[in-house]
Amino acid sequence: MPLLFPSQDTLHDVFLPAVPFGRRSSPPQTQSNSVSSKRTPLQARTELYPTLSAVDDAKNKANALSAEAAKEFEKASAAAQAKAGKIELYSSKYYAACTFGGLLACGLTHTAVTPLDLVKCRRQVDSKMYTGNFQAWGKIGRAEGFRGVYTGWSPTFFGYSAQGAFKYGGYEFFKKFYSDLAGAENAAKYKTSIFLVASASAEFIADIALCPFEAVKVRMQTTLPPFAKGTFDGISQITAKEGFGGLYKGLYPLWGRQIPYTMMKFASFETIVGMIYDRLPGQKSDYGKGAQTAVSFTGGYLAGILCAIVSHPADVMVSKLNANRQAGEGFGAAMGRIYKDIGFGGLWNGLPVRIVMIGTLTGLQWMIYDYFKIFMGLPTTGGAAPPEKR
Repeated sequence: MPLLFPSQDTLHDVFLPAVPFGRRSSPPQTQSNSVSSKRTPLQARTELYPTLSAVDDAKNKANALSAEAAKEFEKASAAAQAKAGKIELYSSKYYAACTFGGLLACGLTHTAVTPLDLVKCRRQVDSKMYTGNFQAWGKIGRAEGFRGVYTGWSPTFFGYSAQGAFKYGGYEFFKKFYSDLAGAENAAKYKTSIFLVASASAEFIADIALCPFEAVKVRMQTTLPPFAKGTFDGISQITAKEGFGGLYKGLYPLWGRQIPYTMMKFASFETIVGMIYDRLPGQKSDYGKGAQTAVSFTGGYLAGILCAIVSHPADVMVSKLNANRQAGEGFGAAMGRIYKDIGFGGLWNGLPVRIVMIGTLTGLQWMIYDYFKIFMGLPTTGGAAPPEKR
């Protein structure tokens, strides 16, 4: 009954792929070799082995570098904490650390996105100047070189470093101050109101520090060629022509832009981060440094999108006033004249660019700020409030 049993060649063809690679003996030279030599879906693609090995090597090296970086971070963090001494929550050392963290967060990030800010400001002043970001950078690069793309970086760095210091340090101070005034029960019940009032108070002061540098930055970015060589040259030129008040003629619209922006930035960040931790398994303290800073970046980016939308009309006005306000012209008159020229639609020029810029900025700022707090042995912002140590 030969038809009831498969032939030897058939069995060979079926079971050959299951033989481990490297242990397969050379099949006899038969007619079935042409069939059995074809790769089946179960056979490994041996030509990919070197690629897979290279990927594994790269992963191992990356893991080793990551572990080494984490070790160096821990060493540097321990040294910094030993030098600073124990930092109690809500102590003067705590507010000083938050102030320096804010300086780093805002100064570095705003300076990094100067090319985006440059195009945004120029398009706000003249919407027909460029058709798009890449076209703008190409045109600026050809006309002014690579340095031209970073026009205004110096006043940006000084101004937003000062603003970040007062904003973040002030926010931590006023949040505790208003919480104590309200009492523990009301502070928990009306925590969003506490966030809003604390951030508005901090930004009111921070903008006084920012305003002179913002005036120089906007003028450098919106005049061709730039009216000054750098920050202090710009300050001296403005004060020589317009007096000290020339540095602060954009203060009211700056408050109008920055205070709602910061209120949205801090209150929405705290709310979003709280919602994230509420939906994650376990508690905030269960997550490591990397996970907590990732939550900070996510919450900051989402908060930044809301900030950009809320504050954009005032941002346009700041750019217009610093660039086009006439000598001796009153604030209200200048606002009315500019609005008549650009209309309601003009208040939204450059919004998509600003959403990208502010979303990225805000996410990175919160990540840097909270990473610095971790570096100094402090809890990150948002989520469950840390217990007060007495």
